[in-house]
Amino acid sequence: MATSTLLCIHRDPAQLSLLTEHGYELATATTGSDGLRLFMSRPVDAVVLEYYLGLMDGAAIADEIKRVRPEVPIVMVVDHVELPVDALKSVDALVVKSDGPHFLLATVHFVLHVKPAQRREMRLRSEASAHLRRPGRSREGADSGQASTAQLLTDGKDAPFSREIWRSIRDGTVQF
Repeated sequence: MATSTLLCIHRDPAQLSLLTEHGYELATATTGSDGLRLFMSRPVDAVVLEYYLGLMDGAAIADEIKRVRPEVPIVMVVDHVELPVDALKSVDALVVKSDGPHFLLATVHFVLHVKPAQRREMRLRSEASAHLRRPGRSREGADSGQASTAQLLTDGKDAPFSREIWRSIRDGTVQF
């Protein structure tokens, strides 16, 4: 598997060492303006962004990143969950520091690998569902196709991780 490059905009990038230990290449910045300059100067696969950066908060940086390249996933790291209402509008995932570095690792893995696969699967499902609703198809066929799609969405198979994986994330033994 190719190495993913993460732009990490964080006051203390040393706190993100677990990401490098698991094969991620990090481009780091300690201020929002330096982070935006790095973002504009090199390709990255995802952004790990601390909310509290001083002069420029993480929400403003996330908004600018999404304005330029909306497909790049952003993981916001916060000290606590109490944030302004619109702080997360441009963020794909949120990690509270007290959840630990393994939760951050799992979240980065999720936004890079699991979430895109789920989007592809949903697109395929909607295309299949549209095919079933084509004129000339019987209503019964369309209903059974829609029922199976609804069943797939609620049977738990779309959960990002199994219970075992969540358990290993919590206890720090997660392996990718």
